[in-house]
Amino acid sequence: MPHKLTDVKIHTVTKPPSGPLEELRGDLCVVGAGIAGVSAALTAAGLGRRVILVDALPMLGGQCANSLIGLFCGVYGNGPEYRQLTHGLFDRMFPALEKTGDLSYNHRHTITVNYDEHAVGRWMEREIVQAGVVPVTGASILSVDNDAGHLRSVTFATRYGLLKVEADAFIDASGDAALTWEAGLECRVPERTIWGSQQVRVEGLVPSAAPDPQDLAQSVYDHAEEYGLIRRDGLAFFFPGRDTAVLNMTHIESPLEAVGAAEAQLRGKDQADRVIRFLRDHHPAAFGQASVRFYGLPGRRQTRWIAGEHQLTEHEVRSGFRFEDSIARTSWPIELHDQPEGYVWEQFDGEHVHYVPLGSITPRGAVNLLAAGRCVDGDAAALSSIRVMGPCAAMGEAAAHALDLADGGPVAEIDLPQLRERIRANIGPDEAGDGTVPAGVPSSNRQDEEEKEHLHAAH
Repeated sequence: MPHKLTDVKIHTVTKPPSGPLEELRGDLCVVGAGIAGVSAALTAAGLGRRVILVDALPMLGGQCANSLIGLFCGVYGNGPEYRQLTHGLFDRMFPALEKTGDLSYNHRHTITVNYDEHAVGRWMEREIVQAGVVPVTGASILSVDNDAGHLRSVTFATRYGLLKVEADAFIDASGDAALTWEAGLECRVPERTIWGSQQVRVEGLVPSAAPDPQDLAQSVYDHAEEYGLIRRDGLAFFFPGRDTAVLNMTHIESPLEAVGAAEAQLRGKDQADRVIRFLRDHHPAAFGQASVRFYGLPGRRQTRWIAGEHQLTEHEVRSGFRFEDSIARTSWPIELHDQPEGYVWEQFDGEHVHYVPLGSITPRGAVNLLAAGRCVDGDAAALSSIRVMGPCAAMGEAAAHALDLADGGPVAEIDLPQLRERIRANIGPDEAGDGTVPAGVPSSNRQDEEEKEHLHAAH
């Protein structure tokens, strides 16, 4: 006779007829749950919108929580003033993580912010739940219903079956412009590889013996060939008060095809292992007992991005040009990882700020779709300076406000002064003579191809 505690009835089933097994309806669907997507989702939920947040990973947080980036960059301006340039979710996140000892500040050319990735991930998850956002994880785009630029629905493939999400508006915060691409809209790819990184957190360190960053970079350069290291420089981000550090000392490719991406991930871990062997051998005082705590997911910097109504240019970044439709700002350097051995690093002066316009987060031909994060439109150098987490969060917040103002209609018809007032904390006050485009002048002031080629050659 079956025991009452183990008497489980079993049903025999077969797959139901083709078609979505689940359907969701919302005001806004955000694809990508990294810093840009979470910022967008929380903002929209705070405006009373029903938000569905979808990510291909089996967890929320994107690269911010799962690729071991180690630092929040681009939130603050340059010294000596160190103005906070992006507010929004950071104004809640930073105090919360300070209280638990999971965040610290580095004052150098700007303020970068060390953070514990697990604490950040849990903070995001709690905020998403409390805001009433509907989370969907482990879901990859299968198809998009694009009605002449007006997205009606997106169907996702999950391990549990198909899911169809209908919404009045959509935000592509996927990092690789996956939603824009699958909708059949124009995207951009670089002419050569922009290298990503395989970050790794190591423990068992002696932080007091940490080598000077310049000495460490020179040591990597001197011994890279001996250890088979691709990248000839690198950084170790020590977490204050702990015996851990995040190593940013590798370069890996970021393919946009399945087998290549899987192979790159394995090569990245091999590179990280080689870095650790090098550190144990040549910097034993700090790293002699180093061991891997965990490997991050592959970090991807610039892969595929939208072709926007305006392509932000290197010239606009360098000049600090302010647009009538500015929606985010930062002073982060040009940081272009377009060579395997190293990267371009060009800092700006203490007063410098540059801006991202609404046109650069608006895919060409889209009606109710905006982008946010590292897949917005810029030339390679410009994008390298705005793809960090400060401006990415600001883009997500602005995208949510713009679509809220559009209320299901075309984003192109929203009231720009009203949008500016909503996001004032992230773009600063309107000031005469600050380079702002006069009212009535479109932000899509694309330079002709000859001038773009001149700027590229100068770079």
